[in-house]
Amino acid sequence: MPIDDEFKLIRKQRASRSRGRTVEDAWRRIDEDDGLSTKDKLQNLISLTVNKDLGRASRTGRGGSHQAPATPAQPLRIFENSYPLHVRYGRISIASGLQLDRDLVAKLVRASSRADEPEEFDLGRALFIDLETTGLAGGTGTLPFLAGMGFYRNDRFQIVQHFLEDPAGEGDFIAGLLRFFKEMDFRSLVTYNGKLFDLPLLETRFILNRTPFPLAELPHLDFLFSARILWKHKHESCRLSHLAREVVQVDRLEDIPSAEIPARYFEYLRTRDFSLIEPILYHNQEDILSLLGVVISGFQLIADAESAAAEGAPADAMDLYGAGKFFERTGDAETSIRYYERALRGRLSRDTAAAARQRLSTHFKKAKKFDRAVALWREMTEADQLASFRELAMHYEHRDKNLDLALSVSEEGLALAMEEAADSIREDFRHRIERLKAKLRRASAPRPLKGRTK
Repeated sequence: MPIDDEFKLIRKQRASRSRGRTVEDAWRRIDEDDGLSTKDKLQNLISLTVNKDLGRASRTGRGGSHQAPATPAQPLRIFENSYPLHVRYGRISIASGLQLDRDLVAKLVRASSRADEPEEFDLGRALFIDLETTGLAGGTGTLPFLAGMGFYRNDRFQIVQHFLEDPAGEGDFIAGLLRFFKEMDFRSLVTYNGKLFDLPLLETRFILNRTPFPLAELPHLDFLFSARILWKHKHESCRLSHLAREVVQVDRLEDIPSAEIPARYFEYLRTRDFSLIEPILYHNQEDILSLLGVVISGFQLIADAESAAAEGAPADAMDLYGAGKFFERTGDAETSIRYYERALRGRLSRDTAAAARQRLSTHFKKAKKFDRAVALWREMTEADQLASFRELAMHYEHRDKNLDLALSVSEEGLALAMEEAADSIREDFRHRIERLKAKLRRASAPRPLKGRTK
């Protein structure tokens, strides 16, 4: 990205974060009054946070435009866009979401979830869902006003957006979503941080409206956890918009920052100027498409790594490391070891190479393959990894019974720890050194001769 564009983006994000914090602080104060209805609280918030400088630039989605309503505000408005399967989003083909290996999909779902997920997880029957809300705090005081939903149907990827024009009509908003979920009969969910935010928040609103929540029992792939497994070591951020730019290669510079969205909605409630909402609809639609693109990219990364491994072809070392983490999470230790070893033969960042050696050495230690673990620990000491000094010291003391070597390694570890480590680590090395010296003194002390007794 050109440096001027980076500066513009940073300034835009800082301004939006400041505006978003103002809105959230005001909402927290108002929300403490249990005597007010949600509608009354929102009206109070609007009067406190009116922002006449909010931009009014219109946005159009990739599949069409969102027009301002010609009729008075209704409780619920529905917008639809769809994309033929041959369309590309960045470097990703929309159709490729239907062509992924189902066994691989199921593995990634299990690797990304602490719960037991079913073997079958078909993206062709999945609901991709993302909410826009009045804040990020969550809880009963946070209102979702836009639900964006993407799914495959009729040889297209469709996006349907339910927009709450009037908070007083939340019951209609929830009822509309319930009808939609039942009619579409989705079999699984895909979100980005949905397990911690979107789904609990939406379920809360359903409960408050005395409505059963039909998505609660569906298998759920929260791809934020998958993204961290695959790319946290490679990219500076795992934010969806960042990965869309870096991995899917989609330019979202004209998108509005998330922090600006609550203030825009409150301003819309005051003015009914729909040009304030158009960029939110566009942002939400881009989030759904970005989620689809990032999900497909994640599966393709693993599939490409497996293909390269089978053919002995070169592959990106950072991606190989991510694939190794993926297979480690699935419990496939042998496969993860192969990927870590291949990654170390390529070009890794210093920190990633250190992490790969650490993970490999842990595997070998658990498998009691100490010769391979020791070789890695020695490499790690050359890179000044403190944990390797401790591991080597323990190995030489307790397995090799080489107290001199254990002491030497411990003293090197303490010298390094004095520069950068916490007090507890330095104390561990000091205690170890004292114990080893005491053992050496006892070992070198002359033993008394056994005399005869009369």
